[in-house]
Amino acid sequence: MNRLTPYLTLLKTNHHFRRVWLSQIVSNFGDWFGVIAVFTIVLKYSDSEFLLGMVIVSKFLSFAVISPFAGYVADRFDRRMLMICCDFGRGAVVLSFLLVRDPSMLWLVYVLTTLQMGFAAVFEPAKQASIPNITTSDELVRANIISNLSWSIIFTTGMGIGGLATAWMGTDWVFVVNGTGYIFSTWFLFKAVIPHRRDEKTMLALSNPVRGIADGYRFIFANPHILRPALAKGTITFFLGALAYMLILVSEEILLMGSIGLGLLYASRGFGTAVGPVLVRRYISDERKWVMLMGAAMISSGFFYLVLGAMNMVWVMVLLVFLAHCGSGANWVMSTVLLQKRSPDEFRGRIFSSEWLLFTLSQAFSVTCVSMIMEFELLTLQQAIWAYAAGLVITGLVWLAVVARKESRWHRMVSAQQMRSEMREHHLLQTCE
Repeated sequence: MNRLTPYLTLLKTNHHFRRVWLSQIVSNFGDWFGVIAVFTIVLKYSDSEFLLGMVIVSKFLSFAVISPFAGYVADRFDRRMLMICCDFGRGAVVLSFLLVRDPSMLWLVYVLTTLQMGFAAVFEPAKQASIPNITTSDELVRANIISNLSWSIIFTTGMGIGGLATAWMGTDWVFVVNGTGYIFSTWFLFKAVIPHRRDEKTMLALSNPVRGIADGYRFIFANPHILRPALAKGTITFFLGALAYMLILVSEEILLMGSIGLGLLYASRGFGTAVGPVLVRRYISDERKWVMLMGAAMISSGFFYLVLGAMNMVWVMVLLVFLAHCGSGANWVMSTVLLQKRSPDEFRGRIFSSEWLLFTLSQAFSVTCVSMIMEFELLTLQQAIWAYAAGLVITGLVWLAVVARKESRWHRMVSAQQMRSEMREHHLLQTCE
């Protein structure tokens, strides 16, 4: 219980973070509760692995297309109102899935998915950029762990319950819960106060959208210590996105368990993403080591998926997915915290939207390639899992050899500068005396 005290204290004493967190819980549950229902109606009306993959691709491509503008909007306008509008929009869009009643309406799934993710593309950088403004520096890591832990638990329960509800009660009821959950979540955001510090110089720079977006990219590339954690999510998901997609096929073709098997596998994925960041916080709290740990997380995730490719027992696969996504969850929180701490408020929305842009492009490319591989039978499912898992292990090794070394050199340089500064101050004090 003592280990939970700092997290419970944060939720009890920080009212504004608690309200944003509660909003996240409600909307995230509705979000994940409806994912399997969307997959189900695509398979019901098409029975195509390629079209199923295209649902995921449409999610992430739409997110990627709007991300540059979304970051500008998150820095230019009130972030709280942006989040409220986005949740109302997502609620209306998800309820519109009820209109898909036959194969001729299947195109609407892709249109609605695109719109839903367009709203999400604005919501996510606005939310992540807001958290440092409603927490202290000491609270920031705990706030992100709570946020990630909540997402993981909701992902686990939402996907599991959603899979059962889709199998037993049908997709319509699931979409109603999903849509109304988004709308209800805005109640908590209405009561939250989220400061957003912008001076006249910043507002002048943001008056021109093209200039504002370009300034954001220039700032990221001019600051490698920000660029490095911004690359982490996109790098790991280049392979992990395809591996997570193939869990759908594992449930259908190897386990022969349909939506129930998928619910179990995705539930273990959610538990893994929850546990990983907690372990990092407890045992490796030194943030100077986190960029190196991101590479180690890639290697461990790839290794466990390599083993999974040789298995056909559901409970063994559930355990391996859990272990693999402990690494991905740790990667997610470490990179998020480092970006929040290293990014100035006036650029934070654009920095997070750029990170999401890379993440979504990687996810879309990854799933597109593997869905085409499966559709045209270029590899067996087992061979595809091994290929992407091996690629992730190799990428982790390259990350350690290149990115982690540059991070270490940067920390040594910062330490040397601090030491020189302290020596100058000490010399000045002695001179004055």
